[in-house]
Amino acid sequence: MHSYYIALIPPNYILEHVNQVIQYFADKYNSRGALRSPPHITLQPPFKWDEANITKLEQHLTNFASRRTPVPVTLNQYGAFAPRVIYIDVVNTPELTTLQLDLMTYMESIGIYDPNTKTRPFVPHMTVAYRDLTKQNFKVAWQEFEHRQVNFEFGADNICLLLHDGKRWNVLSKFQFS
Repeated sequence: MHSYYIALIPPNYILEHVNQVIQYFADKYNSRGALRSPPHITLQPPFKWDEANITKLEQHLTNFASRRTPVPVTLNQYGAFAPRVIYIDVVNTPELTTLQLDLMTYMESIGIYDPNTKTRPFVPHMTVAYRDLTKQNFKVAWQEFEHRQVNFEFGADNICLLLHDGKRWNVLSKFQFS
């Protein structure tokens, strides 16, 4: 059994910017956790799946994506899950919420279920400083980033399946919307 999750990954020009911010947190605040995954917006939290059946999972995701249309995504300002996580906030639009809810429902129909999603609201975000950020460094970093401006918009036209290789998360497959 391997670990996977499903996410939206922004276009390269946004990836480059966000990766620079993540590297800044690694260098200045010793928060390296966000380096273990490409910048992303999680739609389906990590789950286990038998590697022998990966083709079946990919077929399911192809089927799901083929019935979707692109979703507008806006990255706006910085946010935090105090006292350890700093992220770029993603505007929670009805289209994005619907995509996430539909995916969760679809995944549940094929046996993938995360009980936390029933009790926690969907808070779309792109993590730049992970839980390895100390509380002391969080306070200093949050003062630096709390009012910093960031604004990007893109049309999400696919979802990505990421696989954990034992050290980091990597994009395994992309599933194009119609």
